[in-house]
Amino acid sequence: MFRSRSWFWSKPKNIHSLEHLKYLYNVLNKNQTVTESNRGLLVETLRSIAEILIWGDQNDSSVFEFFLEKNMLSFFLNILKQKCGSYVCVQLLQTLNILFENLRNKTSLYFLLSNNHVNNNIIVHKFDFSDEEVMAYYISFLKTLSLKINTDTIHFFYNENDFPLYTEAIKFFNHPESMVRIAVRTLSLNVYRVDDKSMIQFIRNRTAAPYFSNLVWFIGNHVLELDSCVRNEANHNNENRLSDLVAEHLDHLHYLNDILTLNIEALNQVLTHHLLNKLLIPLYIYSLIPNRNKLSSSSTDSPQSEDYSPPMQRSRISSVVSLFLLSQVFLILSHEPLIHTLAHIILKGSANIYRRPPSLDNNLADQNSSSASSSSTMPGFVPPKHTLEESLCPDTERREGEGERGV
Repeated sequence: MFRSRSWFWSKPKNIHSLEHLKYLYNVLNKNQTVTESNRGLLVETLRSIAEILIWGDQNDSSVFEFFLEKNMLSFFLNILKQKCGSYVCVQLLQTLNILFENLRNKTSLYFLLSNNHVNNNIIVHKFDFSDEEVMAYYISFLKTLSLKINTDTIHFFYNENDFPLYTEAIKFFNHPESMVRIAVRTLSLNVYRVDDKSMIQFIRNRTAAPYFSNLVWFIGNHVLELDSCVRNEANHNNENRLSDLVAEHLDHLHYLNDILTLNIEALNQVLTHHLLNKLLIPLYIYSLIPNRNKLSSSSTDSPQSEDYSPPMQRSRISSVVSLFLLSQVFLILSHEPLIHTLAHIILKGSANIYRRPPSLDNNLADQNSSSASSSSTMPGFVPPKHTLEESLCPDTERREGEGERGV
């Protein structure tokens, strides 16, 4: 009986040593099946592994060499494959997050990423995201990984056909928890800042249209909620809620501006198209017109009898809210082609704006091309054809034509 547990009594006194990592390896090797009786031991072992690896990263290269030689990351994957509950999963994600967050040696980072376990197995693992702790540590782990992406490491995360770190993260862009949404925005910006043409082309062709269209739809519905709160604020019972909604909307605008100011033309084409034709024109500007069914008789471009309703128009906000939101757009967004186009529409636009998408100033979107501003797309505040998760599914991509995905 004592012989089978002799490894337990040989725990080294110095926790910062290669011998201690060997001891931890022995623990994992003897406890490959997660049970109720060894869950606590495994959690403590995972925590200790992160600590010793961080120490080894800065003090003893043999620690990482042993970790890789014994393929200890495979034990992590084995634990994930078992239904071990959130207690162990949370510690595993926390261990990975702490480990990647604190690594300073590039060689150590490359060693951890080189076998593709992180990219191909851990990131795409189907965690129980209904558990708040699991969700929080998972998205934090992805955000930490995004901070490690640069032109030297991008090949560990992206290939011509797949980019799971990015595609898995943006699926949570509309998560109910604000901290998750903020993490997704931070991660996406970290990705966009990497100067890799192939990666940007992948994002443009495979994810930009579904992500930006769903993001704009999410922002628009948030605006409707804000407008509803304003309409019901007569007794000042919802001031805190209204303040939160306004703050969230301003965060949306700052995020959009952060993307646009990166000056990635391929992404800006798609984003500005959806902003103008799926939000700003059919919801913000449309709501400024007092008569829903007829143009004002003062319009010289169109007779009073002309119907100007955007296609499938179902939503409208108060003119006061619309003016406030537009003022924030002009204050926060600094992308000149978008701002110039929006100002021109407000000051000189006619009913035609609801029948075809405008061309952006500086020709960033060419109406005669098959790019984001295709004239076949009419302005309208309508939901995307597919949810983002459906759009990122390979089966959905095969059903959609390349031209349709580009809008």
